[in-house]
Amino acid sequence: MEFYTMEQYQESAQALKEKLGGFQPKVLLILGSGLGFLGDEVENPIVVPYSQVPHMKFSTAPGHKGQFVFGRLGGQDVAVMQGRLHTYEGWSFADVSYPVRVLRLLGADTLLVTNAAGAVNEHFSAGDIMLITDHIKLFGVSPLCGPNVEAFGPRFPDVSHVFTPRLQEVARKAAASLDLGLREGVYMYFPGPQFETPAEVRMARILGADAVGMSTVPECIVAAHCSMQVLGLTLCTNMAAGILPQPLSGEEVMEIAARSSQKFSALVRACLETM
Repeated sequence: MEFYTMEQYQESAQALKEKLGGFQPKVLLILGSGLGFLGDEVENPIVVPYSQVPHMKFSTAPGHKGQFVFGRLGGQDVAVMQGRLHTYEGWSFADVSYPVRVLRLLGADTLLVTNAAGAVNEHFSAGDIMLITDHIKLFGVSPLCGPNVEAFGPRFPDVSHVFTPRLQEVARKAAASLDLGLREGVYMYFPGPQFETPAEVRMARILGADAVGMSTVPECIVAAHCSMQVLGLTLCTNMAAGILPQPLSGEEVMEIAARSSQKFSALVRACLETM
């Protein structure tokens, strides 16, 4: 397993600095499947493909452009990841969470992470937006495994509040101001790329999960480790396996994401404006 050194993180951060001309992002916004359109809304964009960042892996998932977009969104200086990295692409947890630490070195102190996921809670519906209040991760190693980089955080970090309570309240107020329904719940990480089985979905529900997906948790653990505030928003693009009779498909995920783009974009913007 490959582990990264502080020197490698610094090399990546320096390469980005040279392209940004003094621009310093405050918020790192990671966009999930079907949600990359938000990167196209950034004002005065500076686009940097992942391939131009030393040591950083590339994105192969459908609909993920694989680039940073730096600029203004919702009144904030942001770094938008149009497409994230996943372990199902063959990357390690350290690879997947690598950009979080790089952006921390650039000055970002907040992570706003989004994803498309399957609803486990049978009271939810496809198209619902869920505020992530906590997560469950049972699969794979931690993204903090390996030598600890003390400059980012302690060897044994507390994760009682990975998702920042203050930012959760920001999201609640933002949704209310838009007269937008906002679900709340626990996101459970599965490695994928296959969708979860009906039995796995039943297990997730018993354990207390409200939605299941293949991303987000590694980045959030690393963000919490390096003292970033974290806000997580899930777009429930489908009911998880076994709840409805039809099979699941990636096309359905993209279709619901596109249909929900306007309200999701409005919520993210409203959150940014009041952070």
